[in-house]
This record gives sequence, structure tokens and C-alpha cells, in this order.
Amino acid sequence: MSRPLQFAVFGHPIAHSLSPHIHRAFAQQFGIDLAYRTIDAEPLAFADAVKHFFGEGEGRGANVTLPHKAAAFALADERTQAATRAGTANVLTRLPDGRLSAHNTDGAALVRDLTDRHDLDLRGHDALLLGAGGAARAVAWSLFEAGVQTLTIVNRSPDAADALADAIGEPSRVHTRYWEDLSNIGSFDLIVNATSAGTLGQSFTLPFTLAASRAVCYDLGYGKAAISFLAWARTAGARYVYDGLGMLVEQAADAFQLWHGKRPETEPVYQSLRTQSP
Repeated sequence: MSRPLQFAVFGHPIAHSLSPHIHRAFAQQFGIDLAYRTIDAEPLAFADAVKHFFGEGEGRGANVTLPHKAAAFALADERTQAATRAGTANVLTRLPDGRLSAHNTDGAALVRDLTDRHDLDLRGHDALLLGAGGAARAVAWSLFEAGVQTLTIVNRSPDAADALADAIGEPSRVHTRYWEDLSNIGSFDLIVNATSAGTLGQSFTLPFTLAASRAVCYDLGYGKAAISFLAWARTAGARYVYDGLGMLVEQAADAFQLWHGKRPETEPVYQSLRTQSP
């Protein structure tokens, strides 16, 4: 009997990951025999763990989550434009010659979740992006290219926000403000939380004036990590409040297509996970 195709998700911690469930569900749609597991690697051990998985472990592809996305980008032999823009990678693929290719599918997944699943037309929106780290860099470009009217980037470290806005290079549409100015920069109809506050268990103390009357508020995290921001958004009167579970499923579908050449149906998997999530 031949060995199943080998895939994994790297993180630290990683036991909570939904990725094995998602990829197995996708594989069942096509009758693909695969093995997908979690690999918990501390930062200093990540590079060796990746090399072992793709070498002796005969790995074909891997998803990458916190805190390894920047390290995954650095390890790769070639990188997509999306990964290069973000400076991070959430997908690694072994090429036929053994080299590693880095991808970042987060931004495309966010836009697809908003536009396809939640029927939101991003064109003309005034968007506020909270954060300027790897996750924010991945989604900023995609929001801009999806047609938001303006994109305001706010980060506790203003230099990172300025660097991201400068990289996009459209000062008439993309600009930055200081975190201390949040109470007087007006309101937005799309607010995306790309900070690590929820993951770190920190609460949100944002001004309620940020949310316009018909605002869409979206947290890139899901589960416990998104609770604080989503609670703030509801109290602020946002019309629509979403966590990043749909984005997680969509980015997994992109990875699955890269590895198998087949596009899975995401809605059944999303609905199955949603019934199990708060």
C-alpha cells in the first residue's frame, strides 16, 4: 500500500488548529488520500523541522501560522508576489526539484470571504486597518486592489504603518494616522482588526466613534482570539460583525488548490465549523 501524501501545519502552539480537519474535509470531496498533521515547533527549531518534514518526511506542502510566517518566507527558495509584499508566508510547497516555494493567501482569502460569502462590495468603502504586522501587510494590498475608496492604517508603532503605506504607494487613497488619534479621525464603514491583541488575550479599548452606522467590522482571528474586538464592534453599533473563520477556510482552499490542482467547495466546511464555534 502506498503512503498517503504528507501535509502539515506548523505553529507554536498548534494543537488547537482547525487546519487538519479542514484539509481532510476537502480531501474527502475528491477521494484524495492524504495525511495532514500538526507540528509544534519552537522558533529556534522551526527551520530544522521544516527541512526534516520536506526532506526525510517527504512532505508535499505545509501551512504556516504564528509565530513562523516570517521565518517561512525567509526559508523559501522562491516567493510569490503576495508573499513578497507581505514579507511573510502562510503556505510552503515543495517543488518537483526539491526547492521550497512560499505563498501568502491571507489577503485573497479575506476578500473572498467578505465579497463571496458575506456579499460585500468593497468598492467605495472607507476602510480602517488596525495593525501593520505580517497579517496586516498581507491584507492591506488585497483590500486596496479590491477597490476600497480609502485605506487608513493605524498601528501602535507608526513606523511600520508608514512603511506599509509607502510600499503601496497611493497617498491619495492609502495613508496612516497615529494610534493616539483614533478618537478624532472620524468613522469608517469597514474596520479590519489585524492586531495580535486578541491572540495575546488583551482587551480592546477603541473609541466607539470609529464605527459608522452601517459599519462592517472584521477580525482576522476566530474563536477566543476574536471575542474582545467583536464585542467592541457590537457595542459600537456595527451593522455586520464577522470573525476570521471564513478567511481561515478560504486560505486553506487556496493551499489545497496549489497542492492538488483542484478547488474544493468551502461553504459546507465553513458551515460545519461554524456550528462548532461561538
